[in-house]
Amino acid sequence: MEIFRKKRLTVGLMIGIIALGVYPRCSPRTEKSGGGPIGIAVTIPPFKEFIERIGGDRVKVTVMIPPGASPHTYDPLPSQIKEASRARMYAKVGTAIEFELAWMDKLIEANQDMLVVNCSLGIELIGTGGAEPATPRPDPHVWLSPKNAKVILRNILQGLVTVDPDGRQIYLANSRTYFMELNELDRKIRKALSGKETRSIMVYHPAWQYLCREYGLIQIPVEEEGKEPTPKGIARLIDQAKEHKVKVIFAAPEFNSQSAEVIAREIGGEVVRISPLKEHYLENIESVAQAFSRALP
Repeated sequence: MEIFRKKRLTVGLMIGIIALGVYPRCSPRTEKSGGGPIGIAVTIPPFKEFIERIGGDRVKVTVMIPPGASPHTYDPLPSQIKEASRARMYAKVGTAIEFELAWMDKLIEANQDMLVVNCSLGIELIGTGGAEPATPRPDPHVWLSPKNAKVILRNILQGLVTVDPDGRQIYLANSRTYFMELNELDRKIRKALSGKETRSIMVYHPAWQYLCREYGLIQIPVEEEGKEPTPKGIARLIDQAKEHKVKVIFAAPEFNSQSAEVIAREIGGEVVRISPLKEHYLENIESVAQAFSRALP
């Protein structure tokens, strides 16, 4: 069942959500929680932090795509499917991420009582390759900006209160704390990226469009629609790197990035590993922003 079907919120919860800037599109159904932590399944590791920071010890999170695996190619283990079949709620990314396209319907069929939260609802999507409009293929990496993370948290908050109304005050209080930390993260990123001569970064896998949009950066991807560039494409990228004074190629550990190594050698630069999928979201995004800052002249 999708989270935004037409149901009713309590007045107290509505006031609390509005105070956080949460504006439900419809009022979700409420259910009483059972004994012990509530089982929550998520697609990617960063959502584990989101859930646990809001839910605390009231939740137990199952991550479907483990660290180091690619959401574009990973198939879940039987043990993961079993855990998802027991979950009270699934927080999906909600964009055109291959894992969810391939597996979401199967997971719902195995657990028809599970509440499914589309965490991308309310986010202004970007098309793949920066194309507009964002449909039919939006860039799936919506979580990689603090502004979008706030929207994701609001959707998660509403879902948790739906499956566990008794925990709403805890969830609201924890959400306020995490929102303040996201505001502080935003301040740190803006400070780190201010005053730079150029704004272009070269990345192997084009995961960073949402962060670039938020902070005025330009992403130059090496990968072309999921494929290694041709020799002609590599030559063009080398020229772009020189034009934009690029000395660092950013590559994710989840992907083979041989062409990034080739480009780095040709420009006398280096490859730096950054991951869009690390669980510890606040720490990771700040680390990525600092890496971008060091790379920009």
